[in-house]
This record gives sequence, structure tokens and C-alpha cells, in this order.
Amino acid sequence: MNKAELIEHIAAKSDISKAAAGRALSSMIEAVTKTLKKGGTVSLVGFGSFGVTKRKARIGRNPKTGAALKIKAAKAPRFRPGKALKDALN
Repeated sequence: MNKAELIEHIAAKSDISKAAAGRALSSMIEAVTKTLKKGGTVSLVGFGSFGVTKRKARIGRNPKTGAALKIKAAKAPRFRPGKALKDALN
């Protein structure tokens, strides 16, 4: 499912226009992004939690040449599914 299909699904299930569903989805994505950028977490009970994890700096290898590369430390988003979502899949 892509973003357009998700907007159509939200609009149909919520009985709102596609434009309103698009604005709602964009607002939700923006809120999650801003919260994660500040280092916080977003928990949606039953669905899961969005958070930030830190990756340490490390040495990697260029697969083409085999040369060593320094990979900088970075922050990465993570998603941990909730129990209800796990149960729905199994």
C-alpha cells in the first residue's frame, strides 16, 4: 500500500474527503517526525511505538574495493509493534 492508497482507505473508512484525509495523514507524519527529531517517542496503544535509536561510529568496507571506510555515528528511527498488531498478524 502506498500513500495514495492509504489516503483513499482513510477517506472511505472515515467518510471524509480525500483532501481532508491527506491533510490528516500529513499532519500525523509531521507530528511523529517532529517528536522523533526532539528525541521523544510516539506510542499508539495497540499499534506500536516510534522511537529513535543511536548507532555508534564504526569501520565499514567498500564492497567494490575492499577499502576501509569510517561510518559516522547516527540516529535512526525505529518502530516496535504493539501486542495487538502482533496478534493480528499471527
